[in-house]
Amino acid sequence: FSANASKARQATSRKKTLEKLTLEDIKPSSRKSPYINFEQAREAGNNILNIDHLSKSLDGQVLFKNFTITVEKGDKIAFVGPNNIAKTILFQVLAGEIQPDGGNFKWGASISHAYYPKDNAKYFDVDCNLIDWLRQYSDNTDEVFVRGYLGRMLFSGDESFKQVRVLSGGERVRCMLSRMMLAQPNMLIMDHPTNHLDLESIESLNKGLEKFGGTILFTSHDHQLIQTVANRIIEITPRGFIDRPNITLDEYLSDENIKKQLHRLYS
Repeated sequence: FSANASKARQATSRKKTLEKLTLEDIKPSSRKSPYINFEQAREAGNNILNIDHLSKSLDGQVLFKNFTITVEKGDKIAFVGPNNIAKTILFQVLAGEIQPDGGNFKWGASISHAYYPKDNAKYFDVDCNLIDWLRQYSDNTDEVFVRGYLGRMLFSGDESFKQVRVLSGGERVRCMLSRMMLAQPNMLIMDHPTNHLDLESIESLNKGLEKFGGTILFTSHDHQLIQTVANRIIEITPRGFIDRPNITLDEYLSDENIKKQLHRLYS
């Protein structure tokens, strides 16, 4: 919890700092930006995801109970609120990594989803270089093809032969994003994807998610990412949830009726 609180403070601090800047204060960066673009191999049909009375507890603590929503085509849903564990567990359930305690969910027949986990350590607990690592997730194993995806994420030349065990946190994130782009899904599930990324990478991810024509379920401490990408906001609590379509984060945070409802749910 302390780590999450620290990252939340960092995000708030970054937002306040950016608000104080003027265009004259911003100097052009000499750093390169990755190219993040999520293409769909197949456009989804109208049936995306139905969640019916989904419930989950952890160590005797209710994370969410009777969570019921229908995800519509084109939804870009930001899950907000203080309980990051609940959001992570929900995403793990939807990605098929763990089972719920009750309820069920059903993906549409045309849905192919790619999952970005908050903790990606297990994906890099292998002895191989970047090319071989990404190749295992590709139907096209041609080295030139694989290196093309790595190049988009600023891994070029000898860096493509780097051992994955020694990658930094930011490099791992870029590898995971390469893996997701390679899958060409029509649904993205992303748990705090901006963690460990530098500003250039965050901006590229922001643009990529805005441009993406599919459906997204995501959570993030980055206010700007949620404000510019999300078109639906959901907050889950142990006592219920709030679901608001066609709303921005700023509108959600300033809505007096939502504030009253949250007070009842958390009190």
